[in-house]
Amino acid sequence: MSIPHALTIAGSDSGGGAGIQADLKTFSALGAYGMSVLTALTAQNTQGVSAVHPVPADFVAAQLDAVFADIRVDALKLGMLANADIIQAVADGLRRHAPQYVVLDTVMIAKGGHPLLQADAVGAIRSALLPLASLITPNLPEAAALLGCAPADSEDAMRAQGRALLAAGAQAVLMKGGHLGGAESPDWLITPEGETRFSQLRVATRNTHGTGCTLSAALAALRPRHADWLATVAAARDYLHAALQAANRLAVGQGIGPVHHFHAWW
Repeated sequence: MSIPHALTIAGSDSGGGAGIQADLKTFSALGAYGMSVLTALTAQNTQGVSAVHPVPADFVAAQLDAVFADIRVDALKLGMLANADIIQAVADGLRRHAPQYVVLDTVMIAKGGHPLLQADAVGAIRSALLPLASLITPNLPEAAALLGCAPADSEDAMRAQGRALLAAGAQAVLMKGGHLGGAESPDWLITPEGETRFSQLRVATRNTHGTGCTLSAALAALRPRHADWLATVAAARDYLHAALQAANRLAVGQGIGPVHHFHAWW
């Protein structure tokens, strides 16, 4: 097939490790042409987020429409959406343009604890975006927020919450188990056809900034080249695992550094 075109709709990370910057790096590393719609500017580095400046919802919509008016979009990734107005503008845009593959990374809180989504916007994600997403990728606190329950504390609970998100309108769910303890980091892909476990040994690094952004961007970049989500998730997880293994080579910042998106080259 031709080179895939992947669009990210997300916030900017001035430190370069997450958000739009991580998404575009991931697209490039995986052989996809990357495009972007910015939803927010953040002032952040490896030690945390100090300020957030949301983009007006009508300008988010204008960016989205400009891309679709001229460029083929094979897959789309949604990241930080900041507030309910932006979420609604994005949902309206998705209905107008109907992209084939939509990966929803339900970004709510930065690794340092700073909120990246207004509290009253969780319901907007649930009602406006969940039914439009081909795949959602919540971590355990995000899944709990979407369902209004306590975070899963076991893999059985992860699977149950994944099934609940399917019932709430999601087409497929990748429940990320990084918040569980243990030597492994298990994920569960929950679809109407079944449930599949993925797991790898945890990588001994503190440099995990942008892992969620990177995984969801990899899923979007790879889906047009794979037969189904099962094969796509396996390939995306392998890419992220290698990026984590190489993360210490970067030595970026004094806090939680980024993964190494271009580990295969330098």
